[in-house]
Parts: sequence; structure tokens; C-alpha cells
Amino acid sequence: MDVQYIIDLANYSDGVLYALAFLQLMALAVIIDRAWYLRRTIMGGGRLVAKVASHRLLTGNDIGTLRQRAGSLPEATLFDVILDAGSSLEKDDLDDRMEEAILLATPRLDKRLWMLDTIITLAPLLGLFGTILGMFRAFSVLATPGQPPTAVTGGVANALVTTAAGIFVAMVGLLAYNGLSNATRLVVHQMETMRTLLLNRLVNGHRAPSHTATLVAE
Repeated sequence: MDVQYIIDLANYSDGVLYALAFLQLMALAVIIDRAWYLRRTIMGGGRLVAKVASHRLLTGNDIGTLRQRAGSLPEATLFDVILDAGSSLEKDDLDDRMEEAILLATPRLDKRLWMLDTIITLAPLLGLFGTILGMFRAFSVLATPGQPPTAVTGGVANALVTTAAGIFVAMVGLLAYNGLSNATRLVVHQMETMRTLLLNRLVNGHRAPSHTATLVAE
């Protein structure tokens, strides 16, 4: 199968194969972007959870140090809640604030996954649409007297290529979508674990008095 044959198939599909190729490129861009982000987030979050779990108790200075270590990780919002609250909140109120922070951070984790979900649904339908167009073209040959049967069968075979291409795009997208969704759930689980670890280890009355004061102390 040479390049010219592929180009001929794409032209025969009335542009459907070009559209499927665009969807595949879009899916790959989303997959690479989300996989890179989630991989770094999971690895960094895992190390941070292990670090917090190694402490029996956490003081304000510990929280400030861990916040700097968290950097841009989603778990950083949990440390910000503690630093902003200082010692003014009870444990139950602090728990509610942390839960709110997790809910606010979640949309950033599955950002653009809706595009992948749309491609998974759209690609097979678009491929089937291309096949129907190809069938019309293939059977229109019968209207021309003297055309051999192979002209019809060859056109049908070419028309089926778009369905196969659409299914392929959807399969790749589905595998990636399931993997990325599982990774997103893992990050949320890490944040929930971090919330529990922090609440169980915070020393009452020894939380950082303020974000600014903690950074100065560090």
C-alpha cells in the first residue's frame, strides 16, 4: 500500500478520511498532553503523600515546607487551605474547606477529556457516513452501460475503508480515555488521602499563623 493509493482512497472518500485523520491527530494531542500532565502529577503526588505519611505530627513550619515542596501539584491547594486558615478553624471546618478545594481542583484534572470522548463517538459515525457516500458512488456505476461487475465491487471495497478507519480511531481513543480516566481517579484518591493524612497529623494550635509568616520563617 503506497502513498499514492492512500491519497486516492482519501479523495474517493469525499474528504471523510481527511476528517478522520484530523480527528486522530486531535486525539493524539489530547492523549499526549493529559498523559504527560497526569503522569507527573501522580508521581509527584505519590512522593508527597509518602513524605506526609512519614510524619507523626505536623506543625506550622512543616506545613510551610510541604507547601513549597508541593509546587504546582493539585495537593498544594490543601496546604493553602491550612496556611490561610491558621488556627482559626476547627477540624470539621477545616475538613469541609479541604473537601471544597478538592472539588474545585477536579475539573483541571480531566480537562479536555471531553474532546476524546466526543472523538470516540464521532469517528465510527463519520466512517459509516463515508462508507454510505462511497456506496452511492459505487452503485452509480451500474447506471452506465457496459461497466464490468468489478467496477462495483472495487468501489464497495474502497468505501468500506472509511468505516474501518473510523473504528480504528475510536479504538485508540477508547483505550486512551479509559487509561486517562483511571489516572484522574488516582489523582483524586491521592488528594483524598492527603486530606486525611493532614487532618490526622496537624498539631492543634501549631498550624502556621499565616501564609506569609510561614514563608518568611522558611
